[in-house]
Amino acid sequence: MQYMLMHKLDENVPGTFEPSPEFIKQMGAFMGEVVKSGVLLAAAGLHKSSKEDAARITATKGKTTITDGPFTETKELIAGFALMEVRSKEEALEWARRFTQVFIDHGVDVEVDVRRVNEGPGQG
Repeated sequence: MQYMLMHKLDENVPGTFEPSPEFIKQMGAFMGEVVKSGVLLAAAGLHKSSKEDAARITATKGKTTITDGPFTETKELIAGFALMEVRSKEEALEWARRFTQVFIDHGVDVEVDVRRVNEGPGQG
């Protein structure tokens, strides 16, 4: 089964999107372990929504609106994701817990959503 881990950061906290070399080293080691385990399908960090290359499409009552960024900084911005193929929710939660620990070790507040992916008709 596939799970997506999405982590959220607060753009208003200075340095949140500019991690220290120590953070990058520890996160790199963790991600290397995830890759070696074979569960990682894809992962990436995202730029701030306050950057000019962001956009948002809104659909309301059949009408779409495209709004180009930058957007006002936000407290709960999706800052990155990891897509994993795991055996259980518990395994996904264990990887998420260990991922979260990297942020804790560096004093960074983070929120991680762990969501099962709909893998096809009638599944999930």
